[in-house]
Amino acid sequence: MNYDTFVGQVQHRARLGSKGDAVAAIRSTLETLAERLTMEEARDLASQLPREIGIYLAIMPELYAQRMSLDDFFQLVAARGGVDVPGAVYHARVVMEVLGEAVSPGEIQDICAQLPEEFRSLIEAGSHGQLKRH
Repeated sequence: MNYDTFVGQVQHRARLGSKGDAVAAIRSTLETLAERLTMEEARDLASQLPREIGIYLAIMPELYAQRMSLDDFFQLVAARGGVDVPGAVYHARVVMEVLGEAVSPGEIQDICAQLPEEFRSLIEAGSHGQLKRH
């Protein structure tokens, strides 16, 4: 999946008003996801994405593999994206849905293996091509 398709899918599915809003949702979700993954896993995931999107998974080394709850994850996505928490939950789910279509099933399994059970519904939303309720 190329950059324009990825961003366009997020914009359309999340019903966002602009490409910039879609990029903000992608950035806030992936930067926060990167903080939960090991550096190696974030790099593996980034390698399967368009470069312009994969860069959001490149964070300072000391920030990788942080422990956080799913609620903390959504709080951080909200703060980074400048939206309320319900909006952040919706945007993150849409981003993960598109992400799941853009990368291999094995990569989704690798991500799931690094996250607590409570993250599974968020991550697996994309791997099944549909949103799951949290």
